[in-house]
Amino acid sequence: MRPLAQRLHRELALQPLAPDSATELRLVLVPCPNATGSESAVAHAMGLFQSVLPASRFWPLLLRPRRYGPWPRRGVVVFLGGDQFWTVLLSARLGYRHLTYAEWVARWPRWNDRIAAMGAAASERLAPRWQGRCAVVGDLMADLSESARSDTPLPTGEWVALLPGSKRAKLQVGVPFLLRCADELQQRRPGTRFLLAVAPTTSVEELQLYSSSANPLQRHYGIAPPELIEEDGERWLLSSGGSRILLIEQHPAHGPLSQCALALTTVGANTAELGALGVPMLVLLPTQHLHVMQAWDGWVGLVARLPLLRWLIGVAITAWRLNRRGFLAWPNISAGRAVVPERVGAITPAAIAEEANQWLEHPERLAGMRDDLRSLRGQPGAVAALAALVQELLPVTDDTA
Repeated sequence: MRPLAQRLHRELALQPLAPDSATELRLVLVPCPNATGSESAVAHAMGLFQSVLPASRFWPLLLRPRRYGPWPRRGVVVFLGGDQFWTVLLSARLGYRHLTYAEWVARWPRWNDRIAAMGAAASERLAPRWQGRCAVVGDLMADLSESARSDTPLPTGEWVALLPGSKRAKLQVGVPFLLRCADELQQRRPGTRFLLAVAPTTSVEELQLYSSSANPLQRHYGIAPPELIEEDGERWLLSSGGSRILLIEQHPAHGPLSQCALALTTVGANTAELGALGVPMLVLLPTQHLHVMQAWDGWVGLVARLPLLRWLIGVAITAWRLNRRGFLAWPNISAGRAVVPERVGAITPAAIAEEANQWLEHPERLAGMRDDLRSLRGQPGAVAALAALVQELLPVTDDTA
């Protein structure tokens, strides 16, 4: 969302950056079972949108758009993620043209004016009569490599990134697990340096909370809440085992992440970002706490969160899903093979630290993983191509949105 919005602002005069323009850039968030509730605040802070509508107001928007308007007579709705049907409804309700960015499949081609396919996998699944509406633009993630060039390199050293996730279910497990991993790896490689990319939908205070006794899983990992240290404008966590962890609170954190030798990460979109940046990773899913791992998508996640039978149903469905799983990391899903290691099961911080140590002791193996990730990334240019399709659909008038 951010790179497309930035590109459109560079190429068009759009509110709010061009206050005198008749054309606005608005963001509508749609219902999602994995949302944290802070997405609208994050989007507001970007300063790129004339208005940001939270997901809680999506249905009222469909019923009475003028409550959140006025809406110009003509415009374009661009789908970038979630359930594609939401933007079908929105474009129909507003009478706007509709563009869908499809990673793997375009589900509603009949109601799309244009389809921007990530690659052949999405375009070839379209029936012949819809092929004329489709253009292959490439992977939006591929452009991350261009934005990752950092003017502020990290201090010299071997850096390992920690990515515990952004949702409560993942943070509850990921924070104590990764803090203990850092301590275990520090014992094996005293020179290792750590950074933790703080997701925009969480905070340092929340991370400290998940590493305290307020988190019932903390006791399983024998850690105490880390101390927060501020030095020279930077913030660090000092773990109970003596590991210093640099907190990266800038969003996105592509520059610092791209300089890391290895990342320890939970499953999710962060594996796609790391893959696009060419950062070797170990993808971790500890299953010894199944009763809190209910952050699945779709109907599985909805049933797993039923209030009355939440624990029992959540454990059963999560176990079923894991037994029937394919790949979980985006690079592996994209390649159809194991490009990066996925460690799923009753894994321990000590075992993960030992595996990380083995990878770091063999930089040629890390280089091979990095080359594999770069080969999957594709060529930059998807953001520019998608922006061009938006402009193609945008009506030439003084009354646009």
